[in-house]
Amino acid sequence: MTAYVVVRATVSDPQAYEAYKAAAQASIAEAGGRYLIRGGDMTTLEGTGDPRRMVVLEFPDRAAAQAWYDGPAYQHAKTLRAGIAEMDAQIVEGA
Repeated sequence: MTAYVVVRATVSDPQAYEAYKAAAQASIAEAGGRYLIRGGDMTTLEGTGDPRRMVVLEFPDRAAAQAWYDGPAYQHAKTLRAGIAEMDAQIVEGA
């Protein structure tokens, strides 16, 4: 079953975040994933809204998503993010 990684991020240093984005993008492609949503303007339809940056990734299945997250390429990308962004991320199976 297809799996999605849903991320909400608060970026404190947009310039430094560019290096993380490049490394993360390469790691996602290498793991067979792709971006469905990467930032962009948002409109809150219900609730209080969440102003954090949103990213949604798609992987063939949960195992592929977990392998990407645990893999050395993304672990390296995470070191570039340290101190410049806070993230919440979940793997969600779906269709």
